[in-house]
Amino acid sequence: MYRHVEKLAQEIRKGAASVDMVSLPNYGRSVPGTLQEDLLSKMSAPPKSDAPLITSNDLAEADAFVFGFPTRFSMMAAQFKAFLGATGGLRRTQQLAGKPARIF
Repeated sequence: MYRHVEKLAQEIRKGAASVDMVSLPNYGRSVPGTLQEDLLSKMSAPPKSDAPLITSNDLAEADAFVFGFPTRFSMMAAQFKAFLGATGGLRRTQQLAGKPARIF
């Protein structure tokens, strides 16, 4: 709502970019939303980020991941949980095996 996670991600990217051997081609992706536009409008939700949506293929092609998401009652956002749930095929075929990952 207030873009705190997006601001943190930008700072993490700055730090990672300061290391010469790090390439960041897929920085700044968002997971697909789970609510319909008309419902978001009725809720007076803020506009969505300009960041492109991440896909399972982006994960398969990445060397590592840093995920950030807001929490609600100490749980990850439903949108992120739905995205992870949709990556079962990648996990089943071991396409994510050995790739370092971090969350914030």
